Amino acid sequence: MFSKTPMLRFFLTFVLLQLSFFGINMLGVVQQHVVLPWTELLARACVALVMLFDETAAAAGKVLWNTATGFGVSIEPGCNGIEACIVLFSAVLAFPSSWRHKLVGLVIGFLAVQGLNVVRVISLFYLGQWNTQVFNFAHEYLWQALIMLDVLIVWLLWVRAGSKSQNSSGPPPPPAPPAHAPASPKPAGPLVSASLDLSPPVR
Repeated sequence: MFSKTPMLRFFLTFVLLQLSFFGINMLGVVQQHVVLPWTELLARACVALVMLFDETAAAAGKVLWNTATGFGVSIEPGCNGIEACIVLFSAVLAFPSSWRHKLVGLVIGFLAVQGLNVVRVISLFYLGQWNTQVFNFAHEYLWQALIMLDVLIVWLLWVRAGSKSQNSSGPPPPPAPPAHAPASPKPAGPLVSASLDLSPPVR
């Protein structure tokens, strides 16, 4: 368990990183050159997967739509996985660990969040064609909760992996003191008879 000071430091760093990243994300230049191209790439990736079993899907910018029915979903901010990645990245960077372990967490976390986000977009694409009420519930409540749950689970697994790594790579235990050799018994001296000589003296 952490003491109060490291926990407070982690919380404050986590909040400050989120504020910084969300502020950068809202800049016009970032939206134009990073967020929008990524969102369009996400739409094309979803179309590529959907076309494996449905040839009526197409992408126009950030919109995934059905060429047969005309129904489409637009991938707006909050649906491209960037905000969830910001939360996860802030938690990983704020947590005390090695930079190598942080890099592993950032890469795996990004793949986990964006992979699940692709599933979200595709599922909403078909839910919207089936039932509008179910689509609204899944879009506004269900998938929002699942994405944040994914962020939490990935972060907890990453923290646990780091703890196991530190325990396994800790300093080796001190060597055991050498065993003392048993004292060798002292050699027994010659046995001397203590009996008296009772023979008569020689004259």
